[in-house]
Amino acid sequence: MKLIKSVVLAISLAALNPAQAAVQVAKIQAMLARPPVMCGRFDQNKQLAGMKKPLAAEGRFCVVAGKGVLWRTFKPFPSTLRLTRDEIVNYQGDRVAMRLDAKTEPTVRMINNVLFSLLAGDLAQLESLFEVDGTVDAGSWSVSLKARSPGLAKAIGAIKLEGGTYVRSIVMSEASGDRTSIVFSAIQSGEAAMTREEAALF
Repeated sequence: MKLIKSVVLAISLAALNPAQAAVQVAKIQAMLARPPVMCGRFDQNKQLAGMKKPLAAEGRFCVVAGKGVLWRTFKPFPSTLRLTRDEIVNYQGDRVAMRLDAKTEPTVRMINNVLFSLLAGDLAQLESLFEVDGTVDAGSWSVSLKARSPGLAKAIGAIKLEGGTYVRSIVMSEASGDRTSIVFSAIQSGEAAMTREEAALF
C-alpha cells in the first residue's frame, strides 16, 4: 500500500493532441517486452518533504501474467508483499502480517490493477485510468500518466515512467511534496527468473 500511496504532485507536461498521443502509445507498447514471467531488482528512494535524507529500500520483484506481483524488500527490513487480483497479502517472514480482500476493500482491485499494469508496462490498461502522454527517442521512451478521476487523482495522481524493452524507472510525487523514485535493474524473464520460494508464493 505504501508503494501506491507514495504519490503525486501534478506534473506540467507539453500535451499531445489525442491522435498524436495514441500513435506514441502504440509505438511504446510495440517496444515493450511482455513476458509471462519477469523478475528483477528494485532500488527505491522516498524523499519526504522537510527531510534531507531520503528513505532507501531495495529488494526483488516478480510480475507473473494472470497471477500478480511479488514485491520482496530486503533492506532496510525484510518484508514480502503479494498482490493478486483479489487480495493484497503482507508477509513478515512466514507470518501473514496483513491481508486485504477485494470483497471487503473495493480499492484493493484498483490498486493491484494499477501496480500490475505499471510494472508490466501495460499502457493499454493504464489508458482506461490515466491520461497518457508519451515520447519515443530511439530505443527509449518516457510516459507521463495523469489520473482521469478525482478519486484516483487523490490516491495516485500523476506518474512518470521511463524504459526501453522493460520499464526502467517509476517516479511518483505527492501534493505534500513527498517524492518516490523506483529504479529497476537485472531484469530476467521466463520461469527460471523466479526462485522456488517466489514461485511457491503464487
